[in-house]
Amino acid sequence: MLGLTAAMFFIVSGGPYGLEEIVLGYGYGGALLLLVVLPVLWSLPCALLVGELAAALPVTGGYYSWVKSGLGMFWGLQEGWLSLAYSAFDIALYPTLFVTYLARIFPSLGRETYGQPGWLVAVGVIVACTAWNMAGIRSLGRGCTALALAILTPFAAIVLLALATLPRGGLTAAASAFRARPTADSGTFAAGLMLAMWNLTGFDNATTFAAEVRDPGRSYPRAVMCGAIGITVSYIVTVAAAATTGLAPAAWSSGSWVEVGARLGGPTLAWAVALGGAVSAFGMYNALLLAWSRLPVALAEDRWLPRALAHRSQRARAPTWSVLVGGAMSVLCVGLGLRRLVEIDIILYGAALALEFAALVALRVREPELARPFRVPGGTIGSVAMALPPMALLALAAWQARGEPAIAGMSAFGLSTAIAVVGIAWWAALRLFRRTHPAPEGAPPEPP
Repeated sequence: MLGLTAAMFFIVSGGPYGLEEIVLGYGYGGALLLLVVLPVLWSLPCALLVGELAAALPVTGGYYSWVKSGLGMFWGLQEGWLSLAYSAFDIALYPTLFVTYLARIFPSLGRETYGQPGWLVAVGVIVACTAWNMAGIRSLGRGCTALALAILTPFAAIVLLALATLPRGGLTAAASAFRARPTADSGTFAAGLMLAMWNLTGFDNATTFAAEVRDPGRSYPRAVMCGAIGITVSYIVTVAAAATTGLAPAAWSSGSWVEVGARLGGPTLAWAVALGGAVSAFGMYNALLLAWSRLPVALAEDRWLPRALAHRSQRARAPTWSVLVGGAMSVLCVGLGLRRLVEIDIILYGAALALEFAALVALRVREPELARPFRVPGGTIGSVAMALPPMALLALAAWQARGEPAIAGMSAFGLSTAIAVVGIAWWAALRLFRRTHPAPEGAPPEPP
């Protein structure tokens, strides 16, 4: 369970790195309020959803299999497509974040365009993580545990040093920092909300490899609750500790944790925080590639993708071709901007999450006798009520981002809608192909 919790930590969080624009847009007080409220309205419902369905249906593909079982194959394919799409945007961010934090130590890595040193380092991260994924899930679980300790150690030092400064001016500096106004940019305000949701997103991604987890009915509910509580506490205490440095909210930007470390512990702690940021990005990419690579396996087994993607290596049982495809997609996306990709990621993820909540309710109605080692309290009505706060937050986030250009002049909402429509076209095209090209004799039966 420790390895699963560590993998979940990286899939969802990777430490406080990434919180910078929340402080920039909301200030210290607003950021702390957001980080207290959002876990209750956003993380807790998702964690309860994952706890019940991962324990009841611990199969490869996770949420794709849940939606397929609860709502039928059409909606299952839409869930699979939406998840493939948002995860492709998501995992491509982390090699870039790796370079962003290393550039705080080695400025020559600051340029991430094709062929430049930063780009080459990012590609090196992708190659290393792809190779590690080939070694199998047990190796990754042990590695994630060690990486999580390496990341959290510098932040533990930040919290302890911040407490030590309170009698020596730290409390005064914190009071001043809390009074300082954040940036007035409404776009930054919207980005802060998106980033807060993004930093608490992904508990369901850890279910795609549930068939490879020992005793999933017991492990998943425990791991998801431990992960949710640990991540929330780490965010709150580190942001509060950063306020004791007096760093104004308007001065925050990507990588500002390095400056916080320098103010509290000098160059040594600054280096440790920067290296921790690189390790965080490495660990998150590694864990997310693990989660992403199991989804094409489930789709290939249902004949929505080529069967080769379901092939597993004999020794490590890793899906070789699926892992390689995920790594190749990441190379193509290295260097794309963080903020817009996060907005697209959250909107697509929200659509997929809505289908997961619908599947939770549908399975309660259609399969009341399904063995559920863990149950969401409140019955079917409780499951419906639990889905309302996350859906309201997603609607608010999409509304705030409606006018911001994302890619090719389209808003994040417009581009996300266009991507979602592809799933419907995929279904129609493959159904037509199967009618005109029947499966050969002896082939696996077509999924229902």
